Amino acid sequence: MRKIMVGVKRVVDANVRVRVKPDGSGVVTDGVKMSVNPFDEIALEEALRIKERGEAAEVLAVGIGPDDAQQQLRTALAMGADRAILVKTNEAIEPLTAARVLLAIVRKENPDIVIVGKQAIDDDAAQTGPMLAALWERPQATFASKVEIKGATAVVVREVDAGLETIEVELPAVISADLRLNEPRYVKLPDIMKAKKKPLDVIELAALGLSAAPGHKTVHTEQPKPRAKGIMVKDVAELVAALKAKGLV
Repeated sequence: MRKIMVGVKRVVDANVRVRVKPDGSGVVTDGVKMSVNPFDEIALEEALRIKERGEAAEVLAVGIGPDDAQQQLRTALAMGADRAILVKTNEAIEPLTAARVLLAIVRKENPDIVIVGKQAIDDDAAQTGPMLAALWERPQATFASKVEIKGATAVVVREVDAGLETIEVELPAVISADLRLNEPRYVKLPDIMKAKKKPLDVIELAALGLSAAPGHKTVHTEQPKPRAKGIMVKDVAELVAALKAKGLV
């Protein structure tokens, strides 16, 4: 196998408390710490492990976003990716647009596997991977908790509602990484310094013949309502009465 391509999305850091803009037009991102989407970190770690086992020759990280997204791609390079591509745009990217962008890069790079996180923590859509597989007309294995490469096929253990499911897909294919697939490695300072010398190409979105025109419009964004204060009940009868009063039973 020659090449693995990994999608890397820039999101608000998982440890940051998200705040809604006063006008309700979205969430505050100015001055907020941004990081690699955690599920994409897992996807990248799996690609690196496959390469380290001698089952791939190159790992390519691909991101979509503004110039600032180069920082997250540099993090991917520091983790061990060989090179990176940023498809530059300042517009918000919906899953279908992201899938079309990744498809354009796939046609240029011809990877044997594309690994993405199962979802991004900003929209939780979990759509980009399946959409890419559909557009590419290649097999997909979503919610992967274990991946084995056997020649021209990948054996993937998937997390499903009923437990675990093992499937075999013919390569090239799309795999989306679940939480328990692996534990991403810690990036060390020497690796960060080396990453500065690794190739990172920037391509304008328009150069791919694509547009970021949204298919949906966000009407309003608001904070979740605070949880109601709990109450103490003396016995089961009082609990049942309280539930009936709220229309829950």
